[in-house]
Amino acid sequence: MEAVAASAKPTLRVAALSGSLRNNSWHHGLIRAAEELCEECIPGLRIDHVDISGLPMANPDLETDGGDGFPPAVEAFRDRVSAADCFLFASPEYNYSVTGSLKNALDWASRGTHKCWADKAAAIICAGGDFGGGRASLHLREIGIYLDLHFINKPELHIRAYEDPPKFDDKGNLIDAQAKDRLRKVLLSLQAFALRLQRKEN
Repeated sequence: MEAVAASAKPTLRVAALSGSLRNNSWHHGLIRAAEELCEECIPGLRIDHVDISGLPMANPDLETDGGDGFPPAVEAFRDRVSAADCFLFASPEYNYSVTGSLKNALDWASRGTHKCWADKAAAIICAGGDFGGGRASLHLREIGIYLDLHFINKPELHIRAYEDPPKFDDKGNLIDAQAKDRLRKVLLSLQAFALRLQRKEN
């Protein structure tokens, strides 16, 4: 019965953003692992990896139409954010905070009269040193207050990537079984929260 109920859930589109621009980034690897988990064992959840590397730096001088027109790359990005039902942020920690590239993407989709992030569910996954990216996660939650994002609180995924056993291979792929299971639980929590928010709207 549980499998039938799960398959009956509507498909949620998850816009997944990596705050790293490196090709072999752990955070790209986390998004790939999330894609695989959704395909294998989480019916009704579909990951859309949204590349933010081509966005220009946020600059009101680039805006047109009274602040509601944007460069083509920004318009395309905002359309994908707007089309998403919820968000997955794979956020590295740079100097106790989020990366400049991720903050830039957050800023672009908050501009204009249409606030692309507003009133949607989100989750954060991180990998790093002693705190596993936890300080960036906390800062991202603070930014989300203004953006009107609704983050899941539990479970958290802050992977201490330098501890044994190895968590990632040399191409950034997540290889640790325990971390994969924790990621699966994050995705299930995001799915449940996003569906709950949608029911409230209806």
